[in-house]
Amino acid sequence: MSKSLIVIVILLLVGGMFGCSSYNGLVQKDENVNEQWAKVQSQYQRRADLIPNLVNTVKGAAEFERGTLTDVIEARAKATSTQISADDLTPENIQKFQAAQDQLGGALSRLLVSVERYPDLKANQNFLELQAQLEGTENRITVARNDFNAVVNEYNQSVRSFPNTIFASIFGFERKGFFEASQAAQNAPTVTF
Repeated sequence: MSKSLIVIVILLLVGGMFGCSSYNGLVQKDENVNEQWAKVQSQYQRRADLIPNLVNTVKGAAEFERGTLTDVIEARAKATSTQISADDLTPENIQKFQAAQDQLGGALSRLLVSVERYPDLKANQNFLELQAQLEGTENRITVARNDFNAVVNEYNQSVRSFPNTIFASIFGFERKGFFEASQAAQNAPTVTF
């Protein structure tokens, strides 16, 4: 064999190994994004599972503003019906998902503020436990969204970095969308008693 053929074969082998390494790295980062998205959805599901218990506790302890309870029930139904798969994490889809979750969060806030008018309910141990669970769930959702954004950032950097960008475009790895605060989150809620 000629020296030039040996050099070409060696370059092809090195390029192939680098390509495999880049591809495998992109697959790993993509799977990390999928895993973190599943954790976000898990926390939202936890919240959705707690809501019927909260509503029933409130219903049983006080007969008040049916509209508030109805809003919570309807918002929960909408939030649980709005699903997004890890393969479809575009900014638009994430915004639609977040809009449904924001509607549910707003309804829950109104419910908890309305409850302030009922001292017996506030002292009810079941209600206090559910309220603590909801608060913990909201904190877990925040952590899960932050973790998701961190792995999306790492993935997007990898997809956009040279020479990974070449392999990403060849194998169909596209940028993922981030969780972003809704416009409503820009204004602090007003609580009045």
